[in-house]
Amino acid sequence: MLVSISELKANAGKYVTLANQEDIYITKNGKKVAKIISAKADKEKAGQALIGILPAEIDLNQTRAERLSVK
Repeated sequence: MLVSISELKANAGKYVTLANQEDIYITKNGKKVAKIISAKADKEKAGQALIGILPAEIDLNQTRAERLSVK
């Protein structure tokens, strides 16, 4: 959703509540300048972002040993 900065100032509470449902883009002079997002982590999006970064299989014992060996 796009909202002008003046509209945000006039109805800040409304847009803070709406941010739990969708991202709010703030515009100034017709250009996007900021984004309000929910503070709640979207677990599905976070998981999707990790695909390809983490190995398919993680050996917990090896990971623990690596962590303990770091000084």
